[in-house]
Amino acid sequence: MQGTVRSFDEATRSGTVFLDDGTVLEFGTSAFDAGPLRLLRTGQRVNIGMSGDEIAYITLSTFPVPDAFRGRPPAGDSE
Repeated sequence: MQGTVRSFDEATRSGTVFLDDGTVLEFGTSAFDAGPLRLLRTGQRVNIGMSGDEIAYITLSTFPVPDAFRGRPPAGDSE
C-alpha cells in the first residue's frame, strides 16, 4: 500500500500519512523503527505495511515492504 507523508515528528519518530483515497492514518515509533529510514519529510511517497488496521512498517516508495508486513508468508515459507 502506498501513501504520502502528512506529518513526521523527528523527536518521537512517528507521524501521519494520507492514503491515495484521502484517508489519514497514524504510524508510531515501532513502524518507523521497523524500516531502514532515518527521517521522513512532508510530501514524500511511502510504502506502508499493515498489521490489522495499524501501520506496522513504513519506508520510501522506492524501497520494498518486507513480506512479513505484506500479510503473506515470507518467501521460502510454506503454509
